[in-house]
Parts: sequence; C-alpha cells; structure tokens
Amino acid sequence: MFSQPNPQKLRFQFEPLDKKKHDRAAFSCEHEPLNRYLREQASQDIKKRVAAVYVLTADGKTIAGYFTLSQYAIDPGDLPTEVAKKLRAPKYERLPATLLGRLARSQEFRGMGVGGMLLAEALRRSLVHSQLIASFAVVVDAKDDTAVAFYRSYGFIGLPGHANRMFLPMQSIQQLFPEIAP
Repeated sequence: MFSQPNPQKLRFQFEPLDKKKHDRAAFSCEHEPLNRYLREQASQDIKKRVAAVYVLTADGKTIAGYFTLSQYAIDPGDLPTEVAKKLRAPKYERLPATLLGRLARSQEFRGMGVGGMLLAEALRRSLVHSQLIASFAVVVDAKDDTAVAFYRSYGFIGLPGHANRMFLPMQSIQQLFPEIAP
C-alpha cells in the first residue's frame, strides 16, 4: 500500500519533463499504457517535437501527474451543429486545436485533487499558447467512461461520431481564466 502524502505539506509545481531529474520509473497510475508512455516514449516525443510533456511535482523528483499537449485540427463538420452555430465556427476545412493527448495522476496522490490541477494547468497553458498559435478548442480522447465523466464535469462536449473524443472551446477556457487577456 502507498503511504499517503500530506497535501498541506506539499507545494506542487509544474515543470517540463526532464528525464534526468524526474523519476519516471516510480510513476504508477491505473492505466499501464500511461505508465509505459511516461517511462518509454515521452522523452522521444519531446525530442521529436510531437508532444510537450509537463509534470506536476512537489519535490522536483517525484511525479504526481503529467499531461501532454500537441497541435491538432478539427473537422468543423464533426462539431455538434448547435455548438458550431453558437461558437460561430468558421467553415474552414480544418479548425486549429490543441490536443490534450495524455493526462495521468499517480496512485500515490489519489484523492488530492491532482487530476483537476493537471487539467486546469493544461487548459491554462493551451489558452496562453493560443495567443501565439491559434487554437479553436482543446480536444481529448477519453480512455474510458470514468475519464468521459471527468472531462464532462469540466464542460467538455462529446464530438458525435467519435467515441470518447471530446472538446472544450477556447471561448469556454477563456472564461475560466479571465486574467489571461485574449
């Protein structure tokens, strides 16, 4: 059994993944593919510039959780019609988006709100970066029904015809972070 860290004594911070500094081997979440990705693939994705990987740590070594961000594109025809009208989505062939490719919380930090902290930071970074490189929304492929419920609780909307693919418009994310000027 894991010893439960005391959340009051922890000072979490986000950092880009550093394979020399962060203990990837000790990270363990409920999904082995997410563990394996962090141990075996994340550094390669960073090097190849196909994903930016951020970790949440309290001590500079132990990984409480991580997420990845990449560029993406949405077919506007995939958007629910009423949502596309409300957002006044342009009728381009593709809309620029940000892909939240992976998000995982260590079992050691379960019940401490780490999942919400990870998602909030991923959305905040996506919004900031959308000011430099346009992004219409953040897209996620939820792993399972539990993940769908998690993302839905934060306002993500399902994309019809794509099982477990969801999105959150950048307009909605802007409302979460009013201090970040558009």
